[in-house]
Amino acid sequence: MINVAVLGASGYTALEVIKILLRHPHVKIVACISRQEGTPLVSSIHPSLTKRIDLRCEELDLGSLKEKDVQCVFSCLPHGASMEVIPKLIKAGIRVIDLSADYRLKDPVIYKKWYGEEHLDISGLASAVYGLPEFNSLDIKTCNLLANPGCYPQTAILGLAPLLVEKLIHPEQIIVDSKSGVSGAGRNPKQATHFPECNESVSAYQVGKHRHTPEMEQALEKVSGERVKIMFTPHLIPMDRGIFSTIYAKPKKEISEQAINELVCKFYKDKPFIRLVDHLPATKDSVGTNYVDLHYKVAGDYIVVLAAEDNLIRGASGVAVQNFNLMFGLPEVTALLP
Repeated sequence: MINVAVLGASGYTALEVIKILLRHPHVKIVACISRQEGTPLVSSIHPSLTKRIDLRCEELDLGSLKEKDVQCVFSCLPHGASMEVIPKLIKAGIRVIDLSADYRLKDPVIYKKWYGEEHLDISGLASAVYGLPEFNSLDIKTCNLLANPGCYPQTAILGLAPLLVEKLIHPEQIIVDSKSGVSGAGRNPKQATHFPECNESVSAYQVGKHRHTPEMEQALEKVSGERVKIMFTPHLIPMDRGIFSTIYAKPKKEISEQAINELVCKFYKDKPFIRLVDHLPATKDSVGTNYVDLHYKVAGDYIVVLAAEDNLIRGASGVAVQNFNLMFGLPEVTALLP
């Protein structure tokens, strides 16, 4: 068995990590770390875990983690907090999967521009591997620090990559319009996600300045070898979970939907969690799974990419476990198939 710990155990992504790992045949959760007063039972914070896990929340103690032979930590801390803790875990010889944004952007200058603070772990930033299994599986297998990808970026990166790699679209004329369920904002209460504020309403936010924009561009530039520019607008939808992205790209030449589907099917051959669907996707079809559903349309002068995923599973915790499986030499789909 592989002993693991969950850091930041009180949040939504931590809950999903725990739920998946509880059915993982090769994993034992030995510690749940959270700054909760009185070291409460994890099941008292997440009642759905009642009679499923009997651990109590505890403070971070490297000595305790070593005594428990923890081999991997799933860090579900917010950005900024992660980079303060993770260097200590790495130094202690523990592999880390970081679900925050702290290690996704390779350039610390870009990190400061978009996140408003200096990066505290430049060496970790340089060594971290971006955890998108469809493209980085070889590096993921050997890494000690994995930067789990963001929820919105996965729909854009996975939807656009085949078109950019094959040079079918103009890389600097891309529009990504995304909608997310309220859980994407995290568990801490905020006015915008207060029920009377967001129910029966759809609203855009951080137009043209959302922090996931440089992550999308960085990943797509790496796979395509071209400069990529994206206009990204996220929206809040009054539902618990799910992301739906509508992506508009200008083709360089005329191409049929059939040709695009054949190209994408070949591109993602043997990628177990990419589904090229023959119908217009909907969030309800991917919620509760680690799948990304993709569909392509040619509409006028645009190729339109439609992508749907569960923001908490494929967008965060599910892909984290997928990466964990690769890191520890296990079948990629372990504990993740419905």
